[in-house]
Amino acid sequence: MDGEIHELKIVCFRLGGETFAVDIMRVRAIIKPQKLSRLPEAPAFLEGVINLRGAIIPVLDLRKRFGMRDPLNPVDQRLLIAMIGRRPVGLAVDSVTEVVTIAVNDIRPPPEVVRFGGRRYLLGVCLVRQRFVMLVNPDSLLDSCETDGLVEFMRGEPQI
Repeated sequence: MDGEIHELKIVCFRLGGETFAVDIMRVRAIIKPQKLSRLPEAPAFLEGVINLRGAIIPVLDLRKRFGMRDPLNPVDQRLLIAMIGRRPVGLAVDSVTEVVTIAVNDIRPPPEVVRFGGRRYLLGVCLVRQRFVMLVNPDSLLDSCETDGLVEFMRGEPQI
């Protein structure tokens, strides 16, 4: 074995009519939305926090982070509990569709035409079953100030 990674297992999810994915190794759980506690003066994309097995988890609405409209069908909404840095964060998505394995060689850089600022959130793009999938980089979802704020807020919280 040469030690190189040739395949990547990803969790695919929908935001509106688009398909996104995140590395399954970053995902700790997929759950139905839970009752949120709102935080005063939080950024619009930070929906609030939930209590998951004794841990306080901040929840980011990826639609708002990416500048998209409200979900069309809230029935299928899910929270991906993913690791951002060393902290669990809930990512609110419209639905989780599947887990697939892709060849690392099939991942391409994000298109240059992605000018909406969202390019910084992407690791790359690939095709899954003839569908264009955008691979999200969880570590890019928060800038350094937002990360510092969450770390300070979460200091001393139990990990899941």
